[in-house]
Amino acid sequence: MAKYFDVHPDNPQPRSIAQIADAVRSEALIAYPTDSCYALGCRLGSRDGMDRIRAIRRLDDRHHFTLMCRDFAQLGQFVRVDNDVFRAVKASTPGSYTFILPATREVPRKLMHPRKKTVGVRIPDHVVTQALLAELGEPLLSSTLLLPDEEEPLTQGWEIKDRLDHAVDAVVDSGDCGTEPTTVVDFSGGEAEIVRRGAGDTSRFE
Repeated sequence: MAKYFDVHPDNPQPRSIAQIADAVRSEALIAYPTDSCYALGCRLGSRDGMDRIRAIRRLDDRHHFTLMCRDFAQLGQFVRVDNDVFRAVKASTPGSYTFILPATREVPRKLMHPRKKTVGVRIPDHVVTQALLAELGEPLLSSTLLLPDEEEPLTQGWEIKDRLDHAVDAVVDSGDCGTEPTTVVDFSGGEAEIVRRGAGDTSRFE
């Protein structure tokens, strides 16, 4: 059964955040809120966690996982960003955007797109997620909590607990965080290519 954490959306309890971070370090797979719907998350190097996310969502090896980063400095450790892209990404973070960029050697090969050697990165604008990332000290390997054959992500912590009780190890509930996923912008070719229109404004990339 998944452990359930009821976390205050504006003032997350430090004890709960520390317990969640410890669980992640111990290979737990968690469902947690972001500024654009719930996500599944695990430790960056967790092969088991990544395989479990693939199984829950029925993903193939071409799916871009996302590294949920605390800030721009952390993001820069895992992707290569040239000057023009730097300005565009910096102006849009934190926020509801995922950027696809060339991965650095810090990213495990299994996480990269097999042909492009790219990875998704984002910096969330969400108090609870930021508190967890600060406590964890490294990115969360993440994917939107969108179940197979369903059009919208799950939005309620209790519903996630009910439906994924034996598939995840912990559910972090800090209230409804909406159903609209991030806007995905691919910069791997040098120019902005909008892959998915979501919660983030796309006008600056068009």
